[in-house]
Amino acid sequence: MPKTKMARREAIEGFLFIMPWLLGYLIFRLGPLLASLYLSFTNYGGSGAPKWIGLDNYVYMLTEDPRFWDSVRSTLSFVAGFLPLSLVIGLGIALLMNQKVRGILVFRGIYYLPAVTTGVAVALLWQFVFHKQYGVLNGILSWFGAPQIGWLVDPNVVMYAFILMALWGVGGTMIVYLAGLQSIPSELYEAATIDGANSIQRFWSVTLPLLTPVIFFNVITGLIAAFQIFENAYIMTSGGPNFATYFFGLNIYFTAFRSLRFGYASTIAYILFILIAALTLFVMSTSRRWVYYAGEKE
Repeated sequence: MPKTKMARREAIEGFLFIMPWLLGYLIFRLGPLLASLYLSFTNYGGSGAPKWIGLDNYVYMLTEDPRFWDSVRSTLSFVAGFLPLSLVIGLGIALLMNQKVRGILVFRGIYYLPAVTTGVAVALLWQFVFHKQYGVLNGILSWFGAPQIGWLVDPNVVMYAFILMALWGVGGTMIVYLAGLQSIPSELYEAATIDGANSIQRFWSVTLPLLTPVIFFNVITGLIAAFQIFENAYIMTSGGPNFATYFFGLNIYFTAFRSLRFGYASTIAYILFILIAALTLFVMSTSRRWVYYAGEKE
């Protein structure tokens, strides 16, 4: 069989194999994405034909809609509080889980388990933990004479509650760090020990530089995930108290399915997309200054 005919046959077979995924992507991903982009320039309430209004949705959102700025403020506050803590705590737990002790696999499973639990179950669990009168957390604080705290009803502390709850699922970050730690050659630690480096010096000179690609990955994925917080806030506070947890996801959902303003909800969704993309590109643009890849030429 001629090579050209064989190559053509292989190309057709390969295309047929990816056809189910390709159709699914076009129908369920790219199609809705483009439809949402179009709707963001229209006034559409879910029935009838969308009415083209140009940039009116964007102008109204940036200049007249106070709920939009509430969602920006609350989302950025959550990301700024959660992301650095998740990176540091995840690394700390990974260092502990990288020790060679008996039963370490059990502890790894325990720490990772919260990362695979469903959002609704987690929200209901933490709603009980944060209950002002009967909550476990206030019960523990009362042992030390601390007053009862309205974790989910006080706008000044509710964000701390959501950050604490999100950190409970830091096992996903931990497991990525653990994989990075186990990929570092032991010879580097042995050489550093021979040179007289103590454990702290080995961490700063060997572990941390070789973990920078993993840190970079966790920053990007953590940033994207943190901006899309929705389930916990929807179940536990519905954006309250006083819009303190009115995150982007809630704003999009309430605008679309309660106010039936699908065009305007698409506008908010695209602003969220632009914000995440801009921050991701910023982190990527700085990566060459602090991310070290083994074997990379200077």
